[in-house]
Parts: sequence; C-alpha cells; structure tokens
Amino acid sequence: MISWPPPFLPAVPGEGTPLQLHDTSSGELRSIAPGPAARLYVCGITPYDATHLGHAATYVAFDLVGRVLRDNGHDVHFTQNVTDIDDPLLERAERDGIEWRDLAAKEGDLFREDMTALQVVPPQNYVGVVEAMPTIADLVRRTIESGTAYELANDDAEGPDLYVDLSKVPGFGQVSGWSRDEMLAVFAERGGDPDRVGKRDALDPLLWRAAREGEPSWEFDGIPAGRPGWHVECTAIALDRLGLPIDVNGGGSDLIFPHHEMTVAQASAIGVGEYARVHAHAGMVGLDGHKMSKSRGNLVLVSRLRADGVDPMAIRLLLLAQHYRTDWDYTPELLEAAQARLEQWREALSVNAAPSTDEVVAAIRAGLSNDLDAPFALSAVDDWAVRTLTEGGDDPSAPGVLARVLDALLGVRI
Repeated sequence: MISWPPPFLPAVPGEGTPLQLHDTSSGELRSIAPGPAARLYVCGITPYDATHLGHAATYVAFDLVGRVLRDNGHDVHFTQNVTDIDDPLLERAERDGIEWRDLAAKEGDLFREDMTALQVVPPQNYVGVVEAMPTIADLVRRTIESGTAYELANDDAEGPDLYVDLSKVPGFGQVSGWSRDEMLAVFAERGGDPDRVGKRDALDPLLWRAAREGEPSWEFDGIPAGRPGWHVECTAIALDRLGLPIDVNGGGSDLIFPHHEMTVAQASAIGVGEYARVHAHAGMVGLDGHKMSKSRGNLVLVSRLRADGVDPMAIRLLLLAQHYRTDWDYTPELLEAAQARLEQWREALSVNAAPSTDEVVAAIRAGLSNDLDAPFALSAVDDWAVRTLTEGGDDPSAPGVLARVLDALLGVRI
C-alpha cells in the first residue's frame, strides 16, 4: 500500500537529546535506546470515515517520536497498518450503498492528504490488512499449531470461528495491568464479544472469523475460509515487517485494552518473548465532554478545517500545545490561540536579525526528549519570539536556524 510523500527534514545544528517515553506497562519513564535502527509501530486507521482531531493527535505525537529519534542519529524503521477490512467498514459501506473496497480507498486517500498537510513523516511500511492476508494467515496457522487456538462452531458460518485460549498464554495482562473486571467493563464496546456462547473465557479474542454469506473472505490451507480478527493483524504485520521486540509500540489510549493487550498475547501464543520495549499511548481528544468517535459522530475533521481555510500548521500547533498523554476537549478558542501563535512565530522569523537560538534550540530538544513535552518546547519558542519582536537581536542567522529547527523537530513549517 502506498503511503504519502515524505517531507524534507532540514539539518539541525548541535546534538540531539536521548528520548524518554512513558511506558504504559510499567507506568515509568523509559529511555529509548535502540541500536542504529529504531523500530516504531503505530496502529493505523480503519478507513470508513475521515480523519478527526483524535486521529491526528495520535499520529502527530508519534511523528514527534520519530523526529527525536532521527535527531539522535537513529534510522527509524516505521511501520503502520491499515485495517481495510473489518466490521465497521463493511457496515458503513452497506449503509452508504458503496462497495467496501471503494470506501476504504476513498477514506484512505483523504487520510493521506491530511497526513501530508500536517507534515507527518510517513511509514516506510504502510500495510493494509488485505495485502497482508497471507502473512496473517501464516500466523493463524502457527497459533493453531501451538495449541493455543480453539474452534467454535457457528450455524451462520461456513466453518468454525477460531479463538485464542488466553489460559494458555503466558503474561496476559502485562500491557494494561488492568483487573479482569476492568477488562470486562470495556471489552464489548471495544470490539470484543464476551457473551459469545461456547467461548472458554469471556475475554478470549477472535483469531479468525469463518466466512459468512455476503461477507468477503479468503482461503488458505489449514484454516477455514474467512478473515482475521482485529488484533492478529498488528501482531502479524509487526512480526513480519519489523521483527520483535519493537522499540516503541504506539497508538491511542483506547487501544491499551483490548487491542494492544491482545496483540501481545497473540505473539506470546506462538512463543515470542518480549513484544515491545515501550508501549506508549496518546490521550483522547473530546468534544463537548465526550471522546471524539466515528460511532458517536462528534467529530472535528482535519479535512473540514483545511477546507475552511485553516492553515495545517495551525492545526499541528493546536495538537502540539496539548501534552500527548493528556485527555483534552477541543474548543474553537484553542484553535484561535494556535493561529495567533503561528502568526507571532512567522512575524518573529521574518526579521533580519534576532537573538541567539542556542537556548531555545536546547529547550526544544530538552522538552521533546522528556516524554514529548511539546508544550514546554512551544513555550520556549514563544519566549524567543517575544524577545525578538520587543527587543530585537544581532544574529542574522538566527531566524533561519530556528525555522529549520521548528521544521525538523516540531514539524512546523513556517
């Protein structure tokens, strides 16, 4: 699958500061210390609707991860999936009277346009579930061979569904640290089927869904005709394209359970040890007191803002102004503040000479390396801009240097 054009990343003077990220599984800050290549996996979209600010906030956050790692001299191997076959996609396609492949292609194109506009560096491996089906099927076969999968008959299907027996999986619960009651409280609303009759345990995840009449399905030796459950796709793609352990496994905080818990469990089911050195999660973006979601329909769409004439760099600054792990509500006032900040930065960077950028560049690096504290970095740039506009400076190279730093490290192109 084709991703989107990569932005040019200017060179930044000086040396980077090693990155520390909050690890969900331990609750601690952990240093990201890969070898020459850093392996980053970020869960992608299900393309049945347009990109909203919640999506954008997550992808901008992990874009910062890649930018900081590159600033530290690492070659970033970045992989992202696209869930281009799943129940929500099929349901939306049926509702709108459109072929599901066409819907996925249409919304996928819009997502690429939004990511391009927001200066998000694309993954080298941008992998749709449909194109990865042989890889996923191979992992399903390996799970069956491991003895951790079981069959569950369904009168509506052409064959049995396959589930993972979590009682045979070591370390289940290590990502979230949640209690069983906490897991059960959200499992159904996040794609699980705890009430499915015949399951050995309510939390056992669907590994492979047997073919139903009128649904797309695929046939592979050793497994029933059908399609994968949600979680196994990321396990298979990460294992195939990056190898395990990943340095950073990322996504929104709504993926902590069940999705990331289950992706790790399904790797454990075939004997894989450590899945990721750090599991990092971005907070949720809300509107009027509720998390933005396609099902609820309370969305602020990136494409709509762009169509209304909002500068994509103002949208990016809006997102960077909130710490990535914080849940927050969008308001028009926050966007207005981001637009004002962008205007002030542009004015400050348009002068012929300005104060030295040594301190502000160091502050940007320090903020981003400390669990992606972008608000701290933005505040440092604000201070420099105010000094420039009120006091002036005598360094003619300063505006150009800082413009390149903002572009390379924050992804804000002035």
